[in-house]
Amino acid sequence: MDPNTCNMHSHCVHMEIHQVVPPPHKSTLNKLKVRLKETFFPDDPLRQFKGKSLKTKIILGANYFFPILQWGSNYSFKLFKSDLISGLTIASLAIPQGISYAKLANLPPIVGLYSSFVPPLIYAVLGSSRDLAVGPVSIASLVLGSMLRQEVSPSAEPVLFLQLALTSTFFAGLFQASLGILRLGFIIDFLSKAILIGFMAGAAIIVSLQQLKSLLGITHFTKEMGLVPVMTSVFHNIHEWSWQTIVMGICFLVLLLIARHVSIRKPKLFWVSAGAPLMCVIISTLFCFAIKAQNHGISLIGKLHQGINPSSWNMLKFHGSHLGLVMKTGLITGILSLTEGIAVGRTFAALGNYKVDGNKEMMAIGFMNMVGSSTSCYVTTGAFSRSAVNNNAGAKTAASNIVMSVTVMVTLLFLMPLFQYTPNVVLGAIIVTAVIGLIDIPAACHIWKIDKFDFLVMLIAFLGVIFISVQEGLAIAVGLSTFRILLQITRPKTVMMGNIPGTDIYRNLHQYKDATRIPGFLILSIEAPINFANITYLNDRLVSALHSLSSMLSLLSALLFPLLLNYLVSTFHIRTLRWIEEEEEDNIKEQSSLRFLILDMSAVSAIDTSGISLFKELKATMEKKGVELVLVNPLAEVIEKLKKADESNTFIRADNLFLTVGEAVASLSSTMKTQSTTTEEAHTIVPHY
Repeated sequence: MDPNTCNMHSHCVHMEIHQVVPPPHKSTLNKLKVRLKETFFPDDPLRQFKGKSLKTKIILGANYFFPILQWGSNYSFKLFKSDLISGLTIASLAIPQGISYAKLANLPPIVGLYSSFVPPLIYAVLGSSRDLAVGPVSIASLVLGSMLRQEVSPSAEPVLFLQLALTSTFFAGLFQASLGILRLGFIIDFLSKAILIGFMAGAAIIVSLQQLKSLLGITHFTKEMGLVPVMTSVFHNIHEWSWQTIVMGICFLVLLLIARHVSIRKPKLFWVSAGAPLMCVIISTLFCFAIKAQNHGISLIGKLHQGINPSSWNMLKFHGSHLGLVMKTGLITGILSLTEGIAVGRTFAALGNYKVDGNKEMMAIGFMNMVGSSTSCYVTTGAFSRSAVNNNAGAKTAASNIVMSVTVMVTLLFLMPLFQYTPNVVLGAIIVTAVIGLIDIPAACHIWKIDKFDFLVMLIAFLGVIFISVQEGLAIAVGLSTFRILLQITRPKTVMMGNIPGTDIYRNLHQYKDATRIPGFLILSIEAPINFANITYLNDRLVSALHSLSSMLSLLSALLFPLLLNYLVSTFHIRTLRWIEEEEEDNIKEQSSLRFLILDMSAVSAIDTSGISLFKELKATMEKKGVELVLVNPLAEVIEKLKKADESNTFIRADNLFLTVGEAVASLSSTMKTQSTTTEEAHTIVPHY
């Protein structure tokens, strides 16, 4: 061993060595219970019931499933005043948006108002967010309408289309509630932030382009959603453009954008953008009534049905040729609306310094849509624009949703005839203004700075939605993100470690330039669980790294060639060859040979039977080369399985297990030094006189 290295590490030789011990014995049943609890109940919702009386448990259980009982018991007139103002404010936004989003989903406008009446009442009882304002949203409306329109025409078969929309809403709610009940909310995490930003930006552009039909007064418009067919339809039907409609659309669009800009620049004036859509509806309706706009080529909503939601349970279709379509539509719209609702709820909960239970939100939104599907409502969730207005207006509890619902009910009962002369062009302007906020350019720039692959995923989601379709663009982006996860699992990061001079700390040689290699040691850190999906890759990496340290170049080539045939096809072959070259040069200079392979297992959280086989094969390979395999800090599950697999007590010996890399190097260096001294004394020639 190099004497300089011995001197450098002399302070480590006397380091106290700590023993690696397996975890306390647990039965298989106990392990299963712990694993299930960590997977499905990480927040331990049952801890509040421990040590309580039966009466207290019943009260706590009721408060858990019905949050209205929790905040309702302390409700006061002061809170009601705040909720009344915020409820009336979001109602002024919900009414025009409800009508607009229903048309976006190719549904009768009245269905949008129905969906702003019943669902908020359900959420007020079951929801845990005090800021979430419930109702139809643009993205879910767009996806629902576009997916159902692929098989059924909303104009040729309006009744069947409405039936499929209501049935899709039921399946969306069933899926959402099931996720909450079964504690499977982690499934929606596959829609990463990058995917959502790209998807929503693309959807916002598609939604805006769809409004060109209303803004230009076009009668014959394409049923497709892509950028190319929409723009082709716009310019092929230029003879249908109505200058009266265009002028009115530009005026109201500019007015709405100015109101939005004012509220962004001065948040205290939130009521300007909140009331602008309703004000535009009122002004445009009075104007169209005065000039009899239908005689001037301006399209109107027409007569709407008066009265509250009729029952629609008999309209749900759970059989027939369209069952697969409604289930698929319900699944996709359910995931999208659930993701948006929970994200909005958590955002405002963080601002208000209170907690939102994700599983309760899933159940609340799910039951809300299931009940809604039987009361003539389509998919609803918490919308960001309405929730932002609700928060700025000073909402204190979910009672603001009740106020909004009552306001919509009054509108349904008494004010519906007033909307007969509302022009479609103003609804298009309202939708365009609402979805512009979904294009988040600063967030996209932030993703570009942090993670280029995430930016690529975001860009693919964006371009896929614009040029292919909404659902296929989303599917491609999710598939790419899943591929990245699989790549990380099957290609775990393995780094070579060196010593930080003057310490017993060992870090990545490529990250810490002052870290130095220890002659006679190859120290590697495996930074992932070891399982059947990555053992071949790890075996190739480890054996290749070991070959790189052999000083016998001809033997190296003979032994390494079969492995290189497999390994060179991987994306890491260039880095491996660089390791080989560097280590060969270092070994020639230092005239040292490899004695120990140290594997830092601190980041290996789990191992399966295939991983156990990897270590057995690796140990056998090392013994043939005269190299000892040393494991550092194997975690509880790993050391327990390794011990069970070592029936003969020869695989995992106590002197090959260490708690830290520093302790391993210090102990093994001392052993090497002792062996070297003994060998020198044995070969000393004693002279005879």
